[in-house]
Amino acid sequence: MGVILPLLVGGTASLTVAQAVRPGHPAEAMVETVEGRSAEELRASEFAVVAEGLEIPWEVAFPPEGGILVTERPGRLLHINETRESLEIDGVHHTGEGGLLGLTLHPDFEDNRWLYLYFTSLTDGDLENRVERYRYQDGSLSERQLIIEGIPGARIHNGGRIAFGPEGYLYITTGDAADPQLSQEPDSFAGKILRLRDDGSIPEDNPFGTAVYSYGHRNPQGITWDDEGRLWSTEHGPVARDEINLIQPGVNYGWPVITGSETREGMEPPVIHSGIDHTWAPAGVQYWDGSLFFAGLRGSALYEARLEGGEVVALVRHFFNDFGRLRAVRLGPDGYLYITTSNRDGRGRVHTGDDRIIRVNPDVFR
Repeated sequence: MGVILPLLVGGTASLTVAQAVRPGHPAEAMVETVEGRSAEELRASEFAVVAEGLEIPWEVAFPPEGGILVTERPGRLLHINETRESLEIDGVHHTGEGGLLGLTLHPDFEDNRWLYLYFTSLTDGDLENRVERYRYQDGSLSERQLIIEGIPGARIHNGGRIAFGPEGYLYITTGDAADPQLSQEPDSFAGKILRLRDDGSIPEDNPFGTAVYSYGHRNPQGITWDDEGRLWSTEHGPVARDEINLIQPGVNYGWPVITGSETREGMEPPVIHSGIDHTWAPAGVQYWDGSLFFAGLRGSALYEARLEGGEVVALVRHFFNDFGRLRAVRLGPDGYLYITTSNRDGRGRVHTGDDRIIRVNPDVFR
């Protein structure tokens, strides 16, 4: 019998129950999900659609000169400012969930102008994923450089989120490429979180002497760091059992051997999962003010997991069914959250203006 954790303010209607597990603690703690904010409650100063008419936007970034950089899965990099500039990325193969996915800027982007892209390509007839670096200057890309290749690809489960951590290393999430056993194979880049220097070389303190930082993942699509420097990841589970994981170097997160609340020696269960009756299909995640805000694709919501230390103490569902499928969540330089819809990806119902980028003041969630 689990225990009911105290709920924080932010909603009243009880929706579902997510399950949290701890290593060595077989009893499950139940975290009740409550309804949060809806779009119709917000004023224009708190919420706005800042771009529309996009085609499967996957990630956003914010260059210092202003505007928003956006990847579109069919293979375009957009710079949306007063105008909309578009660059076709050579070598992108858009099929199923694959295509142009992750985007991040170097921590010293203002000086070196290095931009990183994660995308699916077709190599000798096989799908694979790779990360490349470019110099982005005056609306054009140059000095193309391979950072890592050979990440297994497929029509599903390509992972794809990339971001620089607090220590300046590049983190990369990869999916199992529809072959679950690859997640447990140490020599495969599938079903992993990878960690590299900015030039693609391997940090000396990586746990296996390779690019692999953690393993046993199914399809992680979000990473973020909290104010204590802890790395969190969102991950798609099999038929619900979607996960939030607290990532440690060298740790095995269990897929496909364990899922949900299952435990096994030497494998780390999630901090929280969605249970067997509810699907988040979590994508991008952003830490802000003690909470993990993550996008729900099938869940069609912006979820907020409120933290105390390394535990989730409440789960709030915002914007449920207001915008359909949500993909990216990033904090802009103006302090607002930027959220992309993903209704044109073949799995959603297309609304007028889709796909869109939505800007919201996170203070409305407090």
